[in-house]
Amino acid sequence: MNPLATEVLRLLTARGETLAVAESLTGGLVAAEITAAPGASQAFRGSVTAYATDVKRDLLGVDGTLLEARGAVDPQVAAQMAAGVRKALGADWGLATTGVAGPEPQDGKPIGTVFVAVDGPFEGVSDELGGGKVASLRLNGDRAEIRMESVRSVLALLVQELAGEQTGNERAQDTEQNGGT
Repeated sequence: MNPLATEVLRLLTARGETLAVAESLTGGLVAAEITAAPGASQAFRGSVTAYATDVKRDLLGVDGTLLEARGAVDPQVAAQMAAGVRKALGADWGLATTGVAGPEPQDGKPIGTVFVAVDGPFEGVSDELGGGKVASLRLNGDRAEIRMESVRSVLALLVQELAGEQTGNERAQDTEQNGGT
């Protein structure tokens, strides 16, 4: 069982809040980690595996012009996916993953380029503005390692936001991280 997924569920349940997930490169792995934890149904609303670009646009509401201009591997796309799944599934929080796990580069982005996003009821931020946070990652490893590190990273991003709000910390700015093996 994933300790980050367990912590996400503990924090959400304590707050009486819910979560929805939009996944591209992780293909359902985030949802699988969350639902493997006992009590997931208390807080987890569901997920959308939006592997195809038109699914990101049509189901999650990602801007079609943005997708055409920048491709699916983009920080704004990740942010819009998180906001879109949150709205579509009626959750307090939305998570999203998009990136390149390989074996080939995509949309001019090298393997290991990943964007993970969280959208939620951030303190002091109007929902109308979208209060999303995106982490830009440059991961090393093979396809499986990149995908699993993406799962870990998006769960860690949500834990950071949930724990930070409980302690009154200011929201961190976008981060650049290296990870994987």
